[in-house]
Amino acid sequence: MKDRRKETGRLGEDLALAYLLEQGYQLITRNFSCKLGEIDLIVTKDGQTVFVEVRSLRSHQFGRPEESISQSKKDRVRRIAQYYLHTQSAANQPVRFDVIAVMIGLENQAVSLNHIPAAF
Repeated sequence: MKDRRKETGRLGEDLALAYLLEQGYQLITRNFSCKLGEIDLIVTKDGQTVFVEVRSLRSHQFGRPEESISQSKKDRVRRIAQYYLHTQSAANQPVRFDVIAVMIGLENQAVSLNHIPAAF
């Protein structure tokens, strides 16, 4: 079960990244990890650093993917982003926090992809 969740998450990130690149974003890093946790994607566009949380599901049984982001997860992503910006000497860089929600079908294709800019 855990492997299936990891596979779904990785596929969702792949699909989200492909979408962002098609939209003109540039990848800074993927799966940035530190002692505070992990951020799925860090991208840039128009001089703004965008921290992206990707949520992927294969069924609506437990709701929509974007509904699964708790306040504590949002707070953790913000703390990780602050840490990242500090380590990159980019504390004054304009930033945004986006969510990309991906529903994945039987053929491992995106059934829907919802990009929510400035989600939190």
